[in-house]
Amino acid sequence: MKYPNDGFLPKNIEELKQELKSNNKSFKIIPSEDNTDEYVNFYFIGKYEGKEVIYDAVLYTLKLHYQSELYELAEHEAAKKFPNYQGIKYNEDENGNLIPLKAEEEEIGWFITEMIMDMEEEGAVKVQEFLDLDTHHDYGIGLDAALNLESLDEKAIEDFVEAFNEDSLKLDDTFYTFESEEEEED
Repeated sequence: MKYPNDGFLPKNIEELKQELKSNNKSFKIIPSEDNTDEYVNFYFIGKYEGKEVIYDAVLYTLKLHYQSELYELAEHEAAKKFPNYQGIKYNEDENGNLIPLKAEEEEIGWFITEMIMDMEEEGAVKVQEFLDLDTHHDYGIGLDAALNLESLDEKAIEDFVEAFNEDSLKLDDTFYTFESEEEEED
């Protein structure tokens, strides 16, 4: 039988099932420096079209989704205003200190910051909880979801997997905006 990718292979599903059972968990976090208390990548086993499959899931907070949308729009505006804009790359010297940006990069950085502040003030970006499936993913089925939670911990992931697999996940269709936290001055 031909499988779309290795995340559909019964052998791989069984191996993950055994690992999850031995760890007494419904998910396996994929080690990555990208994982934080607002973003986590993990595997879990669920059904798709009546058959078991491994889901390669990314779960993040709605606030992080909001911030990403703001930054993406600000970058888009920067690319229109600065034709040479290729993204800002921060480099370190041999001691691990940041090397100062070139003048144009610094100007672009300030432009992006101002765009974000303006969009926040105007309430130009609004986000809502969502879940997207990618059935053409490179491993199993890709799943992206943003939930209106303060942070993501093991219980939040466990609750998400359980609700998803029981088909009882209820997404909030309210649109939200968030405010950036200003650093307090001493």
